[in-house]
Amino acid sequence: MDSFDPDRPDFKPYGLTCVDWRPTPMKRPDHHNEVELNLLIHGSVTYLLGGSKVRIRSGQLAAFWASIPHQVIETEEDTRYLVVTIPFAWFLQFKLPDSFVQPLLQGLMIKETLEADALQEKALFEQWTTDLSERNEDNQDIVLLELQARLRRMAKRTAAENAEHMSSRNRSGHLHDGSLNKVEQMACLVAQRYLEPLTAESIGESVDLHPNYAMNLFKKTFGTTLIDYITHHRVSHAQRLLVTTNDKILDIAMASGFNSLSRFNEAFRRSCGCSPREYRTRQR
Repeated sequence: MDSFDPDRPDFKPYGLTCVDWRPTPMKRPDHHNEVELNLLIHGSVTYLLGGSKVRIRSGQLAAFWASIPHQVIETEEDTRYLVVTIPFAWFLQFKLPDSFVQPLLQGLMIKETLEADALQEKALFEQWTTDLSERNEDNQDIVLLELQARLRRMAKRTAAENAEHMSSRNRSGHLHDGSLNKVEQMACLVAQRYLEPLTAESIGESVDLHPNYAMNLFKKTFGTTLIDYITHHRVSHAQRLLVTTNDKILDIAMASGFNSLSRFNEAFRRSCGCSPREYRTRQR
């Protein structure tokens, strides 16, 4: 079983994973740029998510955007749960309904009660764990297709509840016309266009904010700078190419949005603690 490492670098990506997670209270909040799914097999887990206390019970599947600081503060003694992390950019490529995506981006944990489907769901998650442990591109593609289908089903089953929640938040003034706020718009823009030449100026302009104000607002919300956020996306993209292709390091650097090999090597080493070549060797 895996467990939270309180010494892991802040905002370090997990990538596409599915693991059996050891339920222990976390000494500090975590945040990473993936959408996270929790499948509770036994017991319960209580999170602090963006300042709200939320409990997931046995037989529930929960989804939330893990860029929002989250911390397990309580678990039952016999708790067992399986955890999936999906890189945010890949999640957006699923083109799921806005009625499902927007609540996640605005801090809601979406929960589905499985009832009779719990054993089938457990088997599916365990299959994903096996597939991803083999580290090959075909398996990864299969898992992504199955995740997209599963999340579409979740979106359909939770649609009424999500609509009610969004309506309630609109009435209370937390949202305006159900739209994403400026920071959420910036995060989505980066996730969709991180392979392009992006600057704080161009991102700020896209949401009608001065670049300095945009950067400060982003840092205050996510605890990381806008430039580091772009770099996280690019490094994560490079990690996938290093593991799943035999492309040259220079080609991977260029394909991941970096404009020089030296900049790529510097960013990769700072994020992963090793060179791209060393990372590829360790993963194979």
